[in-house]
Formats: sequence, structure tokens, C-alpha cells
Amino acid sequence: MRHTPAFSRLAARSLTGAASLLLLLAGTAHADATLDKIKQRGKVTIGVLINGGPFGSIDTATQQLVGWNPELARAVAKGLGVEADLVQVQTATRVQFLQAGKVDLLIASMELNPDRAEILGHVPTPFYRVGGTAAVRKDSGITQWADLRGKPVCVSQGSSFAKPLSTEYGAQVQGYKSASDSLLALRGGNCVAAVHDSTLIYPLLRNNAEWTAYAAPISTEILPAPSVVWTRKGEAETIAAVDKVVQDWHRTGWLIATEKRVGIVPPNPFLTEQQSRLQTAAR
Repeated sequence: MRHTPAFSRLAARSLTGAASLLLLLAGTAHADATLDKIKQRGKVTIGVLINGGPFGSIDTATQQLVGWNPELARAVAKGLGVEADLVQVQTATRVQFLQAGKVDLLIASMELNPDRAEILGHVPTPFYRVGGTAAVRKDSGITQWADLRGKPVCVSQGSSFAKPLSTEYGAQVQGYKSASDSLLALRGGNCVAAVHDSTLIYPLLRNNAEWTAYAAPISTEILPAPSVVWTRKGEAETIAAVDKVVQDWHRTGWLIATEKRVGIVPPNPFLTEQQSRLQTAAR
């Protein structure tokens, strides 16, 4: 049978439409895969960062992971109706752990920025807001970010603070495997400042006698940004399910209560802001 040009064009469009539909369905199946696997095995594997202090540490008596990050990870699992399998990750390798499928999610003191959002998916509702601050010797004379120009500054490998420290403030950035290594380098005189999340620096300086010679004199935070739960790209149903859990944390005040319970001070005003916003939206 000879087909007319019009018929051929219609057939081509139909084939193109069918191909597009197949691609869409394939993408949806991929998006569902992680959540389906979590439900099937009754367990979600979550990478958590343990830096010491109230945000994440190891209980010496039980060897269990405790603090803010582990508490949130277990609460995500509870919200999804499954068990929690917590995996300790490092700053330098946490993204690789997620991309390689070693963990399903990350709650690892990893704030939202454009570079990370390019390669990973994330839950849209933040659970916290954190910026970077600098620990320095009290006799260093450093009082503002501009004072770091031309001076060695320690950070963790993969830290989002490295770029602005170098490009905006002219610091000579040195990356270390972990925050602990970076802080040891500061105490060893290898750098004039160690820049990490304020949630790590402030408790460290406040609660440790061995840090009495150090302070965090710079009043502003560098790159204040929302903390989010991270996923792999395209996992739409996983993201939606976890987002529902995080929104519930805010509405009920669970995050505010947890912050107080694990000993984080001062309280982060972001939590009361989010609670008010979500409670108002629900009315």
C-alpha cells in the first residue's frame, strides 16, 4: 500500500509521541525505584556526618550515633514507616556515597547551593539554616573576613566555603579530609583560621577547655544557606515522601523540641520562622 505524504507525516508524529511517552514512563519508573526499594526492604539507608558535639557524635557507652543528624535520620525513617540504617560519612566522600548507591539519602550538614543542586536531588523544605564561621586564636588580630587575605585557612575537603574564601576574600585555602583534621591543623599552627559550619564551631569553643585560647570573632556568617535532605537526581517520589515528613516536623514543633533536647544553643530562629509559615499555610 502506498502512503500519502500526509499519512507519513502523521505516522512520524505518532512514533515520536510514542517514543516520548516511553521516555517519560522510563523516567517515572526511575524516580519510583528508590522509594520502592526502601518500602520493599523495610529499611532506609541514610548517610550522616559525625563531627562531634550536639550535631553528631558517638556515644562512648553504647557506640551509637547520637545528636541532631542521627535524630533527624531516624525520624525520616519513622516518617516513611521503615527502619533506619545509619551510615557514617565524611565531608570529602558523602556525595560519592549517595551517587554510588551506598546510601539512599544524606543528612550530612550539607547546605543547599547551585553546584550541589546541579548533580543531586534534594527535598525542597529545609530543616535548618547554617552558615560558616571561623575559629581563630584570640591573639590573631582577625576580626573580619577580609583579614584572611593572603593567609592560610583550613577547611574540610568538599566544603562549600572554600570557593568564597578564595575568590572573595583572597585566603589561601587548605583542604583536609575531615573537620577534625582541619581543626587539628589550626591548633598546630598550619593555618590562621579553620572555617566550618557555625553549628560545629560555636559548641566546640563554648564547651571545650582545650579551646579557651580560640574564639569566633567574625560576627557575620559566610554563605548562610538552608540545610536539606539530599537524594539522587530524578527521585521525585522519594523527594515528595520525605518532604511531607520534614514539613510535619516544622508544623508540630518537633524540630524545635529536638534542637533543645540535643543541646544546640543558641536556638536557630529559622525553625520558628518555618513553623509559623507552614502553620499559616495549613489554615
